[in-house]
Amino acid sequence: MSIFAYGSKRYDVDAEGFLSNFKDWDEDFARGMAPSTGVSGELGDAHWKVISYIRDTFRNTGRCPMVYEACLRNDLDLKELEKLFPAGYLRGACRLAGITYREGFLDQAWTNDQEDPAAPGTEGKSYEVNVRGFLMNPFQWDDQFAIYKAWEMKMPKLTDLHWHVILYIRERFEEDNCVPTVYEVCQANGIDIEKLHELFPDGYHRGAVKLAGLRVR
Repeated sequence: MSIFAYGSKRYDVDAEGFLSNFKDWDEDFARGMAPSTGVSGELGDAHWKVISYIRDTFRNTGRCPMVYEACLRNDLDLKELEKLFPAGYLRGACRLAGITYREGFLDQAWTNDQEDPAAPGTEGKSYEVNVRGFLMNPFQWDDQFAIYKAWEMKMPKLTDLHWHVILYIRERFEEDNCVPTVYEVCQANGIDIEKLHELFPDGYHRGAVKLAGLRVR
């Protein structure tokens, strides 16, 4: 636990600067934290519209909205969202709104008639995951984890494009020790936010990043 100070106010935050308690949020928290997320100058109307949408969605539904939903509801494409929040959706917009993907989860809406995909000889293999299903040790990851996790999440069979995204996330993590932003993933793989949503209906962090055996802490 750390303390973030802005003016005369103090806020409890975690090691990544995310607000510890959603109810402690106020506009000064967003204003004070904005420079550390790459926002230059003051927060404008477009910033506040996205921040308010994220907070209102969480307040009304108990979950953090996916980046696809935030773009759709605020008439933004990824480039416009990146211009507003350079650090990323989770580490920028959601952080300034005082919540993270950890504050709520979407229902896994896709149906799946596939049989258990466990490969021969892997029946006794185990992975350490947290309560939300994220792999605790990223170096324990292998392709069987992604295959089985996708089945568990009721996704269709992983395609070549799924694997391109998953492996790109892994490669970037191994190079930089950091999960790439949704902007970087879409650009590197030549897809837009609609296609990303089609591939990973549970969202970028709760879908693609989870299958890659990673998590934003």
